[in-house]
Amino acid sequence: MDIVERTRIGDLREARERTRALAADLRDEQFTVPMLEGINPILWELGHIAYFAEFWIARHLGGRAPLVAGADALYDSAKVAHETRWSLPLPSREQTSAFMDRELALIADLWDSIRGERAEYFYRLALFHEDMHGEALVYTRQTLAYAQPSVTCRPIPAANPLTGDARIRGGRYTIGARPGDGFVFDNEKWAHEIELDAFEIARAPVTNAEFAAFVEDGGYSQRGYWSDSGWAWREAARAAHPVYWIPRAGGRGAGAFDRRHFDRIRALREHEPVCHVNFFEAEAYCAWAGRRLPTEAEWEVAATGGMHRRYPWGEDFAGVTRANLDHWFGDVCDVGAFEDGESPTGCRQMLGNVWEWTGSIFAAYPGFVTDPYREYSEPWFGTHRVLRGGAWSTRERLISTRWRNFYQPHRRDIITGFRTVKQT
Repeated sequence: MDIVERTRIGDLREARERTRALAADLRDEQFTVPMLEGINPILWELGHIAYFAEFWIARHLGGRAPLVAGADALYDSAKVAHETRWSLPLPSREQTSAFMDRELALIADLWDSIRGERAEYFYRLALFHEDMHGEALVYTRQTLAYAQPSVTCRPIPAANPLTGDARIRGGRYTIGARPGDGFVFDNEKWAHEIELDAFEIARAPVTNAEFAAFVEDGGYSQRGYWSDSGWAWREAARAAHPVYWIPRAGGRGAGAFDRRHFDRIRALREHEPVCHVNFFEAEAYCAWAGRRLPTEAEWEVAATGGMHRRYPWGEDFAGVTRANLDHWFGDVCDVGAFEDGESPTGCRQMLGNVWEWTGSIFAAYPGFVTDPYREYSEPWFGTHRVLRGGAWSTRERLISTRWRNFYQPHRRDIITGFRTVKQT
């Protein structure tokens, strides 16, 4: 077995171990989840992960028959509507686990017979798909107030706040992926020039203390700070503060709230980034503060300094001192942490901690062509907003400065925050 094979199969096995760890401690009754927009039935999610890899590798490349009869009608996310997944005749927990074992063994055995550039693409697609669904399982556990996942967590580093803006000169910049960057998703293709005016972007995401000032000043009740869509959402949701904030008596600012983190209630720490806020909440805060959200092009240039690099600091990740990713700390860290991970422009935590909303609508780059997994990007153009940077729950091997996440603007179950840009 050569080094490429060991890496690909080893990564897939490690991803599967993480997937199992994200669900193994749950009781059978916890697998029965309510029908909510932001989550899937856990049995369905686990089966879908195995199905996706089997479909693209064993069936699409290897010509093998399905391991589970009728699998397409159960697990094809493009054809099985979200609300119907609760009524499907899914295999049992034990049967699903056996399917996951058989699928992984099969695609490991197939590597020798189908290896090559196409195989490399689909093995990486299956790996990153599993990584993304692993992050979705974290969101599910948070939504349902289940215990924090039993994966390795280091002590959260203490840090000071980080204030001020980084000034980015105007000019022509190149954003997006280039041939030779390795595996990239279709929405990252291809690198293209954009013209930016000079701008000043916050060196750090908005903190709990800063967002609490907006809440305390009546930001959720003042119509003038909200877009029409945002106000309609706020009224329907009856939102008065971020979704997992819990008011406490007698406090001021960030001290007026606790925060639910999985099944535990924690004090709201003032220098941590505000998280689990949606696009509308971020937009309203910006209106109150006299700021705005960055475009995704501004965000990427601030993260790279206009240079083509995978990470803000270069091409090599080099450990846990640069970013909060991969469940290493199990929660958000103060915005002043990870000085070693600063971008060339002086912005910190451009990768990790919280996904960051941008002001950009998710759209195709010039010359866009869909990849074989057509349902990944194109169906969501025009309806979703772009997020950048990854969160503490994002796998390190998945994220980069060019990686484009996308969600509908009302979603606040995901681990999202934002940074702001000075109005000109």
